Amino acid sequence: MVDGSGAALVIRDLTVTYGRAVQALRQVSLEVPAGSVVTLLGANGAGKSTLLRAVSSTLPLHGGAVDGGSITFGDATLGGTDPSAPVRAGIVQVPEGRRVFAGMSVAENLRAGELGGRRRSKAAVAATRERVQEMFPVLAHRRHQAAGLLSGGEQQMLALGRALMAEPRVLLLDEPSLGLAPQIVLQIGRIIKQINEMGVAVLLVEQNAALALELSDHAYVLDVGQIRLQGPSAELAGSDEVRRLYLGEIPDETVAEAHVASERKVLTRWAG
Repeated sequence: MVDGSGAALVIRDLTVTYGRAVQALRQVSLEVPAGSVVTLLGANGAGKSTLLRAVSSTLPLHGGAVDGGSITFGDATLGGTDPSAPVRAGIVQVPEGRRVFAGMSVAENLRAGELGGRRRSKAAVAATRERVQEMFPVLAHRRHQAAGLLSGGEQQMLALGRALMAEPRVLLLDEPSLGLAPQIVLQIGRIIKQINEMGVAVLLVEQNAALALELSDHAYVLDVGQIRLQGPSAELAGSDEVRRLYLGEIPDETVAEAHVASERKVLTRWAG
């Protein structure tokens, strides 16, 4: 779909504050290599959405500001106050909650995705529209329907399709599975993989850690505004800390320790 070769999205020592006192990110560094899927894990309030907003230059809309560090993508320097700059560079965000234009038709939402992107010929735009409709047949079928009448899963597909209309080189996804039924979550996962196979790099923020680690090549764990862990996704998926905190699993060693502690309590009770 795009030429995904070349530039990596590089974040170095990024510090972000809200107001004068609330420091949401503290010297965060990460990279999204061309053609890769990188996931960012963390609890609510860890700063994940803040990082995406910094990359997409939408922080000022939420009262935040970059106070230090840098965000670069090839020759482009990002992290400013112009939300159109990342889009022109080839970086597009799909925000949490989908944020489709509810009163506009599906077709109008897709046309809105064409605006602000890199300049292309009418033929190139038409070819992109055709590919998006092939990816999401339901959008082609319901192109005249108001976006607000679509189901949650269909709205997420529309949000993804709208983003793809700008021909991104990097896609920023903020909680794409939020509020969706399990079978739709699996479908969204397959779509993300398909998008990546087209050459689009993905920076994925996702509460469903199992899904995120399965889809991604590399993962970072953000904790209270700082990177706590990072590494290949397969390695982090096997980490006791990640399994306990984000996958809802109790490592075997922890289970054994809990069992021994329980036996000791029983023995102590009988001895007393």
